[in-house]
Parts: sequence; C-alpha cells; structure tokens
Amino acid sequence: MKGRVRLLLALLLVAGIVLALSLGGGLDVRTLEHWVASAGLAGPLIFIAFYTVATLLFLPGSLLTLAGGALFGPLWGTLINLTGATLGAALAFLAARYLAADWVQGRAGGLLKRLIQGVEAEGWRFVAFTRLVPLFPFNLLNYALGLTRLPFGQYLLATAVCMLPGALAYTWLGYAGREAIAGGEGLIRKGLIALALLAALLFLPRLIARLRRPP
Repeated sequence: MKGRVRLLLALLLVAGIVLALSLGGGLDVRTLEHWVASAGLAGPLIFIAFYTVATLLFLPGSLLTLAGGALFGPLWGTLINLTGATLGAALAFLAARYLAADWVQGRAGGLLKRLIQGVEAEGWRFVAFTRLVPLFPFNLLNYALGLTRLPFGQYLLATAVCMLPGALAYTWLGYAGREAIAGGEGLIRKGLIALALLAALLFLPRLIARLRRPP
C-alpha cells in the first residue's frame, strides 16, 4: 500500500512538472506582479508560495527573483526571494527522499554509487559549493541531493546561507531595472551596485576553486 501511494505521488509530481514546463514559456511575470501588488499585505506570502511551487515544478527562478526585487525592493525582496527559493528547495529534497531515495540507494552501483558516496562524504560542504557557484542547475540539484543520505538540517542550512549572495545580486538587479524604468533617483549608483554584485557572483567560482585547492 505504501509503495502504491509513493508511486501515485511520484506520477502526480511528474505530471505537474511536465505541465509546468509545457506552460513555462508562457509564464507572465507582469501578471504575477499585478496579483501580488493588488493583494496588499498578503502579497509577500502569495509571492513566496508561488516561488516555492515554481521551484518544485522546475520553473525559472531567476525571473521570479528579478520580479521580487522589482516588487519589494533590495532588502525585503532578498529576504522574500530567499525564503521562497529555500522552501522550494526543501520540498524538492524531501519529495525525492520520500519517493525515490530508497529505490535509488538499493539499485545504485558503479559510478553512480561512487558519486553518491562522494557527495555524502562532502556533506554540507558540497551543498555550500553548489549553491555558491551559479553553474549548477538549481531545480534539478534539489531533487538529486534528496536521493543521497545527506542530513536534511545540513542541507537546509547550507542552502539558505549560501544562496544569499546570488539572491541579493539578482534581487538588486531587478530593483535597479524597475528604478530605471520608473526614472528614480540615483540610477547610476544603483546600476553600478547591481553590476558590482553580479561581478562578485561571477568571480565566486574562481575564488572557491582557489580556496578548495590543496597547497
């Protein structure tokens, strides 16, 4: 009975992902912004819930992060974006662990088994590295890590902390873009800050590679 429930949930999740990806090209961020703006005090909660579900269904988080910066500003926008992304990453991790981790662990062999063991040996350090370096597919990685025996607490904390630089950079970029369209004050300064944050984000892989390199 338990196996049938897992299979049914897995099929529903896959169907939701396929449907979301088929409609993902029509994701209208402006419509979402209108809904959030018209919701008043509940707007941030609606945005977080949408971001969470979008992460679970493989919808592009970068567009939502830019929209969060435009809607809520650089500080609150970063917090709201980070909350939605972290909740979505947590749900994807738990879904993979509950639905497929036992099956994968029981059948993994060869290269796949060594890969899983390597990730588990690195633990939270692997999660931190992949979150800091914006080269790994975020949505897919959430599910993949759920197939390992990484402790959920370590995964969640490393995810929340190490996604902060990227969330701040893209949120500020969305905020600066909205200010440019609205003709706000200090556009040059805000634009330079956005460029500096993006440059720092792009430099992170090289910095982390140097830190991880043995003497």
